Amino acid sequence: MAHTQTVRPGDGHALPPYRWWQMLLRSLFHLHVTGEDGAPQTWSVDVRLGGDEDGEVRAQLYRDGLHHSGSTLPAVFAVPGGTIQVAATGFGLRRAHYVTPDGSERQLVPDPASAEGRRAHLDRTDPALSRAVGTASATVLVVALVLGVPQLVEQITQIPPVADSIGTYSCPFRLPAWANTALVLATLAASTERALRLRYNRFLDGGLFGGEE
Repeated sequence: MAHTQTVRPGDGHALPPYRWWQMLLRSLFHLHVTGEDGAPQTWSVDVRLGGDEDGEVRAQLYRDGLHHSGSTLPAVFAVPGGTIQVAATGFGLRRAHYVTPDGSERQLVPDPASAEGRRAHLDRTDPALSRAVGTASATVLVVALVLGVPQLVEQITQIPPVADSIGTYSCPFRLPAWANTALVLATLAASTERALRLRYNRFLDGGLFGGEE
């Protein structure tokens, strides 16, 4: 993971209930482990994707429903038997995993009420449809790269300092405005769908050109 932020202690407030209208604005994942005393524990990671009041996106960690700690992203929280690692993209989370000292890891379980939880439900109840949706999302992003990058390069090389330095590039095709708009909308939908499954590829999901959290 990238450089992690400082984890700050929590204030003990209760985990707010998940509301249906928060599905594209809030990610909530859970981890069930056994504590050092042998008692079962539930650790929950709550991320408001639109940011807190100051606009900063943070991961809040709850133990058995009470606020334990918080951190800006990317975050690493120490929990019994390992750490919880959380990272995001511009479309949602790309990582919410429990990692043990030997390097093994598993994804936390999304809350059933969340968008991630509903997407996971589709994967369990209709695997064929789930695979088809996932394949369609990846295909859209590949097409967006193939059609979008040459047009972007052409625009960049039209900037005078760039043109003077490396020359200009002429894209062999030019899509109409409506087609580019449709491509952007399809890309947003595909990237969001992949984020609901915590799927991330540096080339497909924006890390190469848009940076990473």
